[in-house]
Amino acid sequence: MAFTLEQLRGFLAVAEELHFGRAAERLKMTQPPLSRQIQKLERTVGAQLLERDNRKVALTAAGEVFLAEARRLLSLADTAPELARRVSSGSHGVVRIGFTAASTYGTLGRLLDALDRGLPHIGLDLQEMVTREQIAALLNEEVDLGLARPPFDADTFGSRLLHREALLVAVPVGHRLLELGRDVVADDLAAEPVVMHSPTRARYFYDLVVSMVPAASGNAVHMVSQVLTMLWLVAAGRGIAFVPASASRLPIEGVEFVRLETPVLEPVELHLLWVRQSRNPALRRVLDLLEQAEPAF
Repeated sequence: MAFTLEQLRGFLAVAEELHFGRAAERLKMTQPPLSRQIQKLERTVGAQLLERDNRKVALTAAGEVFLAEARRLLSLADTAPELARRVSSGSHGVVRIGFTAASTYGTLGRLLDALDRGLPHIGLDLQEMVTREQIAALLNEEVDLGLARPPFDADTFGSRLLHREALLVAVPVGHRLLELGRDVVADDLAAEPVVMHSPTRARYFYDLVVSMVPAASGNAVHMVSQVLTMLWLVAAGRGIAFVPASASRLPIEGVEFVRLETPVLEPVELHLLWVRQSRNPALRRVLDLLEQAEPAF
């Protein structure tokens, strides 16, 4: 049998007043039912909590320990309804965010700063994963919001363009492409060994690069999924790599960058992504805040 909140409140009053009469008056009840509450509580707990005689009431050692826990439980009971209302309204809660590694090179930090300022009571749980993993996690309700690459199923997912940037070619220091004095084109890269994006784990970048430099996949000497790994391989002289412009912020010794001429000035897209039927109220608050945020990320 469990004790009740009413019994806890009776015990708290007696423990603080150290007098049954004053405690009963404080609780607006008579003394006999209060005494019965304490007796029932002690039977349920299985320990004597109060020492009482005709002259005084005192806490036992067990009572001292139980008092601290009783206060904590009553505090939780008093605040739980309000917290539940806040979570239901979206002003409190947790939003789990999946993000690609490349989004950490500036965009993710700015987004988190905006959320901390605008929604300080919403917790943010971060999980690094490629776009394919984010889509699966969103569908399985393991994350609420993604920072991912297109395309997406518009019937299932809501999305919003978050950031655009140029596509650069990462090359070893002293590479001949740096001497051209202009943006490089596909013909300049026809014979270059390429550290290429994985066609399975980095499909977006793989398709984007192949659409602009068809020879890239045939010239691949390595297939990897993370931009940072690509840059280390470039620094080691293993080949060139195609990376988003934000990757140039990474201080990798031995790597320089040259811009790739592309049909669209900034072809690399990063989107916010969420399931349209999400049941997390806090997600809507996050999306509304980010929609209003200026400047764009």
